[in-house]
Amino acid sequence: MSQPQATAPPSWQEDVFTALKKHDIQQIAYVPDAGHFHAIREAQRDPAIHDVVLTTEEEGVAAVSGAWLGGQRAVLLMQSSGVGNCVNMFSLLQMGQFPFLALVTMRGEHAEFNPWQSPMGRTTQQALELMGITVLRTDAPEDVGETVEAALESAFGAGERVAVLLGQKLIGRKKWERN
Repeated sequence: MSQPQATAPPSWQEDVFTALKKHDIQQIAYVPDAGHFHAIREAQRDPAIHDVVLTTEEEGVAAVSGAWLGGQRAVLLMQSSGVGNCVNMFSLLQMGQFPFLALVTMRGEHAEFNPWQSPMGRTTQQALELMGITVLRTDAPEDVGETVEAALESAFGAGERVAVLLGQKLIGRKKWERN
């Protein structure tokens, strides 16, 4: 994961972590991603949150389900490209009726440089919905905190399966860096 500059994170990224803390999230499962850098770093610093590094996103579906069975709330952080890896594992959520929340940074949209990201970026929402997951989307920084809070309430208050798509414009243009 390339490390962002040592500047303050955008306020929407702080809003995400604040919402996770407010709703007593105790585990965060993730494949390293620059769009989730702030939440990952803060989870690593916070002794009340166990950060679970994954080798592939579908492991996260099982990890957050297991956390629930163990009495803890967990959230899965991933990119839109990882949603395709999870489709079969989403069956676990339906069959077990587990609450679920994924925060998904979008790729294949605004100023995407990598053509391999575009197909899944175009179909992320439909793939999630086909698997019975409610999709909320936000593209405006000022709406991120409220959207994540609403998703947390739906997941852990009503027992729903929810994904929040964080539009690529929030993260900004990605640049291919060659070493």
